[in-house]
Amino acid sequence: MPSVNHRGRGRRTMSEINMVPFIDVMLVLLIIFMVTAPLISPSMIDLPSVGKAARQPDQIIQVVLGKDEAIELKTGDETRSLPLADLAAAVKRAQGARDSASAANSAVVISADKAVKYESVVKVMDTLQRAGIVRVGLSVQLVN
Repeated sequence: MPSVNHRGRGRRTMSEINMVPFIDVMLVLLIIFMVTAPLISPSMIDLPSVGKAARQPDQIIQVVLGKDEAIELKTGDETRSLPLADLAAAVKRAQGARDSASAANSAVVISADKAVKYESVVKVMDTLQRAGIVRVGLSVQLVN
């Protein structure tokens, strides 16, 4: 029942908040957190490092998609334009130009202009992977 003030003519209720229960609850929560915090062990995340990677590729074949979605194949000093249908065969030929051991360890890197639709990049990746080319990656340009 609210407390009543008898000073004046009428009866008025006091509209003050009792802070004691609030402080009691906060102190109990503080003690619970202080007791349980040292018991929680920090989890360890095993991040990959550069040293754990497979050996470096012997040859890097670069596929470049231009603004007009034209495909260029760069191998060493040679650059040539070709359609999507001929891309897989040209990459296989470029990989097979060296011995078969280095063909398995040659990487294909896809670089695309920022105006090119992502769908076109995925089509190129899909074409290469369906042809059995294992190491296909995307080139990323960092913007500072």
